[in-house]
Amino acid sequence: MPALLQLDRLSFALPDGRALFSDLQFSFAPQRIGLVGDNGVGKSVLARLLAGRAQPSSGAVRCDGSMHYVAQELDPERYPTVAALAGMDDLLAALARIAAGSIDEADYTLVGERWDAHARLRQALDALDLRQLDADTPTASLSGGERQRIALQGAWLSQADWLVLDEPSNHLDAHQRARLVAQLARWPGGLLLISHDRGLLEHVDAIVELSPQGLRSYGGNYALYAQQRALEQAGFAAALQAEKAGAKREQREAQQHAERQQRRVGRGEREGREGNQSKLLLGARKDNSQDSQGKLRVRAQEAQQARQQRVMDASARCVPETERLLLAPGSPVPNGKLILELRDLVLPHGQAHAIKLVLSGPRRLAVTGDNGSGKSTLLRVIAGQLAPASGELRCHAQVAWLDQHAGLQDGECSAVQRLQARNSIVPEGELRTRLALLGIAGARATMPSRLLSGGERMKVALAAELYAQAPPQLLLLDEPDNHLDLASLQALEQMLRQYQGALLVVSHDQAFLKAINLDPEGLTLQK
Repeated sequence: MPALLQLDRLSFALPDGRALFSDLQFSFAPQRIGLVGDNGVGKSVLARLLAGRAQPSSGAVRCDGSMHYVAQELDPERYPTVAALAGMDDLLAALARIAAGSIDEADYTLVGERWDAHARLRQALDALDLRQLDADTPTASLSGGERQRIALQGAWLSQADWLVLDEPSNHLDAHQRARLVAQLARWPGGLLLISHDRGLLEHVDAIVELSPQGLRSYGGNYALYAQQRALEQAGFAAALQAEKAGAKREQREAQQHAERQQRRVGRGEREGREGNQSKLLLGARKDNSQDSQGKLRVRAQEAQQARQQRVMDASARCVPETERLLLAPGSPVPNGKLILELRDLVLPHGQAHAIKLVLSGPRRLAVTGDNGSGKSTLLRVIAGQLAPASGELRCHAQVAWLDQHAGLQDGECSAVQRLQARNSIVPEGELRTRLALLGIAGARATMPSRLLSGGERMKVALAAELYAQAPPQLLLLDEPDNHLDLASLQALEQMLRQYQGALLVVSHDQAFLKAINLDPEGLTLQK
């Protein structure tokens, strides 16, 4: 019988006390499920809870089968060896203890039927063209793509009932992404895929969205989800406008009723005085009138609060405004301005052939090629982070470089401090406003950036460069889409379409590259 994965009133609070989500009650059917949601809503935290890598504040995760988890960040400190990356370190350690004479029942339970784990890992590494590696090889020297491929291969070898894969297409080239799609199709168990990769999400059976309102399931792949979501949002927007119009009408009617009541009270008091009624009777009438007016005010306040609550509830169902980056005024590049010259440039590693490139004006090129061809290395050389092996490099413009892990440095610095470090003359209030337009507002703008999501850190890093005192005229982006949610990715696409400087971008997401209006010819590197 297929294993079910259930959330039983699951809640999680962040170290600052903020509730990330509360009382999640949900059952995941054993199929291929894509989990989507905004940056910071808690997708990766939910993945760690499902995998038992974190403890909930309350509630529980219930799974009647085994689970294998591939994290989004595969850093060497957490995964120091190839065996750890593949999720097989405990299994191989148990096999080693048994080979040394262990009779511990826990070791035999852990191994189960997987006595050929060493051979299977060896075959997997050979199939990945990583024959130079073995189980004990340190991972610090491996590229992001190599680490990702090994971790995914461990998932396919796990024989688990459920896989939880957090952004599995990060760092994978086009060939490896196609291979990932084929492996997803062959997987026989349950699979929870946390991803913003629209191409990958086309190959799931259902989309589940995590939002502040909880979890909601949409049947079908990403295209169907996007269609359903658009229709749903149109309905929510219409309902919000209807609630606002109704609230205005009710408020106007309440005001008219209060004015009529006030006129009646005033008329009654005048008639009482003119009719020469006793002071005692006038006082009683006045008390009754004031008591009636007090009750009317209370009812009016309650009605107003109810109207405001209906508008707030309707507004909460609507998607917030698209995030916006305010482009720096110094970034436009005039046609013909010489930006970059690469003359017979040889990279320190990656492509062995010399690179020739003259970039002038606001040209926009994609740098493509398989993993290991030197795409990231080229950007680092242009940014001055690495020296070329030989050849000549001349840059004639202000350069900004965002690597694949932008925002992971200086984890104790807040978003506001990151922006202030690049531009000390802009008032803090204006920097906060710019961050708020990116969805990073209030306490999140001043907390240590290590507490932000990967997508939020990427947005902060990008804002720090674009709002710098000397704004860039050449923007080097190394897989900027890796950690962004779908809404933020679309906002980034919109911003890059408006950016008027020169651009070199590395990405394996064809939908992203198509959306940012690149020049038809790009720069392709070979291994």
